[in-house]
Amino acid sequence: MYFLPENLDNYVVAHSQQEPELLQRLTRETYQKVLQPIMLSGPYQGRVLSMISKLIRPKSILELGTFTGYSTLCLAEGLKHDGELHTIDINEELVDFQRKYFDQSSFGKQIIQHTGSALNIIPKLNQTYDLVFIDADKPNYSNYFHLIINKLKPGGILLSDNVLWHGKVVEPLDDKDKSTKAVLDYNTLLKNDDRIETVLLPIRDGLTISRKK
Repeated sequence: MYFLPENLDNYVVAHSQQEPELLQRLTRETYQKVLQPIMLSGPYQGRVLSMISKLIRPKSILELGTFTGYSTLCLAEGLKHDGELHTIDINEELVDFQRKYFDQSSFGKQIIQHTGSALNIIPKLNQTYDLVFIDADKPNYSNYFHLIINKLKPGGILLSDNVLWHGKVVEPLDDKDKSTKAVLDYNTLLKNDDRIETVLLPIRDGLTISRKK
């Protein structure tokens, strides 16, 4: 989803850092072999994620929604040399695809994959995080928030993707549209929870940055 005029969006992309060659190859193979390749973060948002991670310099990252590993590798670019990134995805068929690209990067040994339901896995992760990225099934966004908020360190950053949900957040709500309702509820939750401070950025399909107080 693009909210800027095409010529202005092209200018923004042209004057931003290019994605690494490894991510270009990952993108090509995703489009060749994987269903719904549009789920990739993409080069511009990927550079945004990379920049945020590099500014934070996290020692610990948690990602909900790995897909083929594009955003994982972008976030890993900011990891401290002794840091870890835990990434969770329910699709076991993508594990080997992800690992192939993780191991071709310089962060392979720092990336730990978890396969299954994040609702079941998160409670078993006995550590806290400097940076959390939520980009998984929309109906569970609020559930994920409640599971991770106490695992997010004070001053830690929560990034939430697709919070504009193709622009549907400002359209009349279809009662049968559970995903849009979930995103609307989640955005309200982030705005009103006094444990965090939040700004919603109109980047691609919407990216919220929340900082734990």
